[in-house]
Amino acid sequence: MIGFHFTKYDPSQEGKSKFDQLLDLFMQLLTYTNGDVSEALQWMNQLDREYDLTTPEYGMGDFIDDLKDKGYIDENKQDGSIQVTPKTEQGIRKRSLEEIFGKLKKTKQGNHQTFKHGNGDESNNETRPFQFGDILEQIDFTESIRNAQINHGIDSFRMQEDDLQIRETDFKAQTSTVLMIDISHSMILYGEDRITPAKKVAMALSELITTKYPKDTLDIVVFGNDAWPVEIKDLPFLQVGPYHTNTVAGLELAMDILRRRRNPNKQIFMITDGKPTCLKIGKKYYKNSFGLDRKITSRCLNLAAQCKKLKIPITTFMIASDPYLQRFVNEFTETNNGKAFFAALDHLGAFIFRDFESGKRKTVY
Repeated sequence: MIGFHFTKYDPSQEGKSKFDQLLDLFMQLLTYTNGDVSEALQWMNQLDREYDLTTPEYGMGDFIDDLKDKGYIDENKQDGSIQVTPKTEQGIRKRSLEEIFGKLKKTKQGNHQTFKHGNGDESNNETRPFQFGDILEQIDFTESIRNAQINHGIDSFRMQEDDLQIRETDFKAQTSTVLMIDISHSMILYGEDRITPAKKVAMALSELITTKYPKDTLDIVVFGNDAWPVEIKDLPFLQVGPYHTNTVAGLELAMDILRRRRNPNKQIFMITDGKPTCLKIGKKYYKNSFGLDRKITSRCLNLAAQCKKLKIPITTFMIASDPYLQRFVNEFTETNNGKAFFAALDHLGAFIFRDFESGKRKTVY
């Protein structure tokens, strides 16, 4: 049939090849399928049937061949299974970073303190008049000469102290961060997927730190009945389990990791959607899912106080709106002198990145 086929204009796809458009979708689906390539491709075939993702000239088979040729997936010749490659894992992290940072607005707010003093290591666009004690390297000679020409004229050019402009610099505080992610069963209860936004935030944060702040460290801890560290490369495959919420185990492991870090600035980010419901006492688990158990919450508050003594602030991102849980989180935050955000899923990334970035930079005069 001769005619025109109209589709909705998507400015984000302008200039992208069909492969790149499909790759964006493939990367997104890998996050939801916990890195299962076969399941992600099955979803893409289904979406293609419903929404005509491919064209007669470029089909889904062509896309799969290109994924192999470009090194995004690797097929095991012995059993025929398909796995993602490190290139794909980094691509997922990069896209998570772009997705979250694309929603952020510029801000000058931020009140994180650093426990080390020093000169700035990166200049910014702001200038100010010279003050006694400023060093030669900070002088903006372009602006200073311009001031001298305006103030004294070109014919009798001279530069005085009042003409000098100083280029301000920023001090980047080296930070060791532990990101705690709740993987208890409640993270997928009630028809709401809470683990995928948490994974995206972790992947984006890891990509930010490894590329922009290479001297920083980021450790990721997951906690359910127990707590254990996971590698950055394992984030796309992270899944929830039939677990309770052992917040104590997560905090203890995070503190143990930070004790071994040499950076003077240390912090814990904790993403959770529920109350602490579990303790491990010896080899047995003490569990109580009905309300807040004083035996469990008291141990959490004790750890919050210990972190305060160690100058480790805890920022809690609570994906829950229950008033009694909010009261507990507020008490936990006051005990640690940290921060708490009661964040919706679509704002989780913005909250975490604003808080992290505000603590990375302060103006040095």
